[in-house]
Amino acid sequence: MKLSPHFSLDEMIKSQTALRKGLDNNPDTDQLEAMVNLCEHVLEPIRKHWSRPIIVSSGFRALAVNRAIGSKDTSQHAKGEAADIEIPGIDNLDLYHWAGQNVEFDQLILEYYSGEPASGWVHVSHVSREANRRERLRIDKSGVHRD
Repeated sequence: MKLSPHFSLDEMIKSQTALRKGLDNNPDTDQLEAMVNLCEHVLEPIRKHWSRPIIVSSGFRALAVNRAIGSKDTSQHAKGEAADIEIPGIDNLDLYHWAGQNVEFDQLILEYYSGEPASGWVHVSHVSREANRRERLRIDKSGVHRD
């Protein structure tokens, strides 16, 4: 099932943890709607700008999967509102800065970027056009930093 022109449900729910532990990682109707929203308003504009496939390393996580990896029940991943992404050949810092200026997001987090182009990943989330906080953070070994 396609969530948007370049993103499928299969890639947004893929989870090694779910496979390894035999956990169901399928969304309900509200979570599916949130994933469509994320794909249309955040991931598609990024894909269009860079003209390269986006790798989703972590998209939707059902509550059991989310708990299995030690994440909070309030995680936007568990609501279908977030994805951790990278674009092969694009520096994650460049992706972070471009997305911060050009897409509508709730949270944008550059996670564990060390200065090397392929280091870390970018967390993006979207709730609704009216409620998005446009919160920008960087997370590294020393903690959380606001931009």
